[in-house]
Amino acid sequence: MLKTTRHLESALREKMREEFASTLPRFDVLAMLDKSGEGLRMSALSRELMVSNGNVTALVDRLVEDDLVARVAIPGDRRATLVQLTDAGRTTFNAMARTHELWVEELLDGVTGGEIDQCLETFGKIRKAET
Repeated sequence: MLKTTRHLESALREKMREEFASTLPRFDVLAMLDKSGEGLRMSALSRELMVSNGNVTALVDRLVEDDLVARVAIPGDRRATLVQLTDAGRTTFNAMARTHELWVEELLDGVTGGEIDQCLETFGKIRKAET
């Protein structure tokens, strides 16, 4: 499993760097914010991505500098901020997501939908067994 994961991630990481001058972690942050719709608190973003608050903070700082995300104050909570996609971030993410999907399809060429479903089901069982 680990070899397969590393193979796929390595290929996607290289393609992301070449095509978009970006990284998979940046893509993951944009994807999570897109999925949330309204944005996420930093703590929720960190939890969803399963990375430390420090890692998310550094990623978000760079995405803010690039005008892809914005930090928005949460009324009534001076310590927390909501991270949201900007219009530029949404446009950038949509382009990246379409291309990313094509790359995944290419990497999984020859693997049937049923085989993918079986893998996902098996991995789901493994995750549930550990809890």
